[in-house]
Amino acid sequence: QVQLVESGGGLVQAGGSLRLSCAASGGGFSDRAMGWFRQAPGKEREFVAAINWSGRNTYYIDSVKGRFTISRDSAKNTMYLQMNSLKPEDTAVYYCAAALYGSASSGTGAYADWGQGTQVTVSS
Repeated sequence: QVQLVESGGGLVQAGGSLRLSCAASGGGFSDRAMGWFRQAPGKEREFVAAINWSGRNTYYIDSVKGRFTISRDSAKNTMYLQMNSLKPEDTAVYYCAAALYGSASSGTGAYADWGQGTQVTVSS
């Protein structure tokens, strides 16, 4: 089991940037795909981005393509989400998750371990 802790959330104006971090401990980080999800009030949790075990393959939902970048540093057991050109509709609690396997997936069922989440609020 991997323990995950997110950080880097906060309040930012529309058009601004934030970088989220997800620190992993407990082993197995380098062998597993990782993902970011978000959940806005009154909405279901949705996939945002994923990265495979090697970092060579990444996936994004259409609404964040060109604005968000997912990356990982296996030496630091940390995953990142660089968020630029933020919009009010990006406001949500952001969760990082570790997949069961090395291949990235957009489905929540593919992820076994979850962090507690970090709040991102974008004001207009």
